Amino acid sequence: MKISKLIGWSSALCLSATLLQAQDTNELEVLQRQLKAATENFDRVIKEQREIINSLNQRLDAVQAAMTNQQRIQNQTATVSPPAGSTNEAVAAAEKERLTQQLAAELGTNIAPSSATPPPSTSKAAWSPAQPITVAQAGSAYMNISFDTLMDAGWSTASDPSAQLQLGDHDPIKRGFSLRNAELAVDGAVDPYFKGFGNIVLKLDKNNETGIELEEAFLVSTSLPANLQLKAGQFFAAFGRQNPQHPHSWAFVDDPIILTRAFGPEGLRSIGTQISWLVPTPFYTEVFLGILDGQGGTSFSFRNPGDPDSLGINRVHGRATFDRTMAGPQDLVYVPRVVSSFEVTDHQTLVFGASGAFGPNETGPHSRSEVYGVDAYWKWKPSNASEGFPFVSLQTEALYTRFGAAADPTATVPGPLPAENLRDWGFYSQALWGFHPHWVAGLRGEYVNGNAGAFDANDIFRGQRTRVSPDLTWYFSEFSKVRLQYNYDQGEFIGTQHSVWLQLEFLLGAHGAHKF
Repeated sequence: MKISKLIGWSSALCLSATLLQAQDTNELEVLQRQLKAATENFDRVIKEQREIINSLNQRLDAVQAAMTNQQRIQNQTATVSPPAGSTNEAVAAAEKERLTQQLAAELGTNIAPSSATPPPSTSKAAWSPAQPITVAQAGSAYMNISFDTLMDAGWSTASDPSAQLQLGDHDPIKRGFSLRNAELAVDGAVDPYFKGFGNIVLKLDKNNETGIELEEAFLVSTSLPANLQLKAGQFFAAFGRQNPQHPHSWAFVDDPIILTRAFGPEGLRSIGTQISWLVPTPFYTEVFLGILDGQGGTSFSFRNPGDPDSLGINRVHGRATFDRTMAGPQDLVYVPRVVSSFEVTDHQTLVFGASGAFGPNETGPHSRSEVYGVDAYWKWKPSNASEGFPFVSLQTEALYTRFGAAADPTATVPGPLPAENLRDWGFYSQALWGFHPHWVAGLRGEYVNGNAGAFDANDIFRGQRTRVSPDLTWYFSEFSKVRLQYNYDQGEFIGTQHSVWLQLEFLLGAHGAHKF
């Protein structure tokens, strides 16, 4: 009997253990299923949120890219865009705000409170090289600063390249090493009505002595009505494509010959004012009118006193110059320009421009100079471009100059000089191929010529000349690059010359955008 009870109790215990084990197993399976379902639901919610965020970010990126292109063109730096306050920019800003609000609403509606994004940190983010260096800020006013340096090294068959070959002020000037452009740039918002820009350039001469110049310092309006914009101060004239550009944005080491022939080593820049109007056309069209003081070496073809001869008398094209003081509006230099941009396809942009510069020169009381120019630019970039590559661009400019030289009966070498028109003309054409991220190959061809003058048949700024320049540029990043360029020069005064130049650039801070 005891054995039977013992067996019964044992059986009951075993059955209870089995039931408990089954219950635990069932509960474990239920928990596992619940965990799996919760995990899948969580993953589904996260996936949905990511899809929403990615979709909205893509739309935001598209709007921001459009706004960036408009701002870049407005600042005259990559397709030119309308100035601030235009209808297109207002629409883009409104669209950006709407998408931002939609993104916030989507996130607030679909994300559980437990997974809500914590409030942003109030600590200041660390500065990165992609940002300007803000040195002062007060309310809406601020100032950024950047520093850009170009160094050249190379060799030429000409013992003194600066004498006849490299006539630009920022070109390599000697065999070996040159440093012709170290630019301190500042920009910022003055108030709600103006932005300010300044460029101070330091350079080393052949003896490594430092020179300094205030290259640009000007205000630009930001709130004029009727698509108008005003610029005032010291600035490069809006003539053609390259004259307004700083050397660090050039595609080649040196300035085109025709530009140094028309505007001298330093380009056409002066104190004055410029008004521009964005024409209300279906395509981008902007009209400029610059009114410049036009006096000094930076106004080479106009009221330029020239260089002293052996007796200390300042001369231009052999004629003695005099201080042609301002007598009225006729003694200013006027620089009109019109430029239009067309989207040929989704991948191609075409830009055409025409410019002029008209004013007095200092060889006589009524002598005047005229410069005419046309330019064109074309760029192709596919929709799948990565970091802006690949791309192909073509650029060309053609200029014609008429310098009305007055008579100088007092000239002794080669003798009394008659009044004459000195005419020069020429062009350059360049092609750039961004064949791989950070790599750009370029080729530039140039031709210039001019009629014979009574003063000097061997004037280096006149006569027939050609140059061919292939180059290759490697961009370490947007803040540094190295460029290798070969120049083949041939001319009636210089014979045949060969030069090889290596250029290195580094930029600290973020320089303001430049024209497209």
